[in-house]
Amino acid sequence: MSIVTRFAPSPTGYLHLGHVHAALTAERAARAAGGRFLLRLEDIDATRCRPHFAEAIAEDLRWLGLSWDGPVRVQSEHMGEYRAVLDALAARGLIYSCFCTRAEIAREIVQSAEAPHAPDGGVLYPGTCRRLGAEERAARLARGDAHALRLDMAAALRSVAQPLLFIERGEGEILCRPECFGDVVLARREVPASYHLCVTHDDAVQGVTLVTRGIDLKPATDLHRLLQALMGWPAPEYAHHALLLDAEGRRLAKRDAAATLRDMRARGISAAAVRAMAGFPDP
Repeated sequence: MSIVTRFAPSPTGYLHLGHVHAALTAERAARAAGGRFLLRLEDIDATRCRPHFAEAIAEDLRWLGLSWDGPVRVQSEHMGEYRAVLDALAARGLIYSCFCTRAEIAREIVQSAEAPHAPDGGVLYPGTCRRLGAEERAARLARGDAHALRLDMAAALRSVAQPLLFIERGEGEILCRPECFGDVVLARREVPASYHLCVTHDDAVQGVTLVTRGIDLKPATDLHRLLQALMGWPAPEYAHHALLLDAEGRRLAKRDAAATLRDMRARGISAAAVRAMAGFPDP
């Protein structure tokens, strides 16, 4: 089986060295095996993504010497596909409408005896709207009340074969515990489909066989394997790599104004030097 990898940034800012490391990791893994390397733009969050950042991503990658196979998949052009996935889950009774605001959820959690956390650090949703009666839910939907769509985790787990496993390169099979995420949001008004839903759907559609990404996303693999099992999508192999850190030991991030490729290019730093800084020196 030919290896297919992908680099899937969000166009919410300019690329920094952490992105370079991620892109080169995926590209080198594919090329070393005679496989294919894909580029995908994860731009479902219309409130933060900008067209000029999308253009800059392609320009910066070409400057680095990277090329990709086939057209760039742009998530915002495929919202109908994600809606169809949500409809399929709804038809099986696996998602429900949640009308709680973030403030209401926070208040309920404060009032509870304990506030368990998901592997990604988020506080678990207490399940308030899962307990709504069918008539009340229908009335609120008919009224046009704002709502998110949540996965009914317990129902989802009952509908798939157990145990759920994923394969991590260098480690072998790892047992998944998606229940640790609780009833996760799969869609909300401002973002019509979640990262978790879109990334698993796109990997299946694009035939991705090896997902290379930062170690910070490794816990999410448990949830992604559940979505793959629910939808009958193939399970790729995974390889989670270490994150590049700044001088203070913090991960490089757009929100912290990490030095961008644009900055380095303007300072006359060569593409070869940038590749070396990202951990990929030329032979």
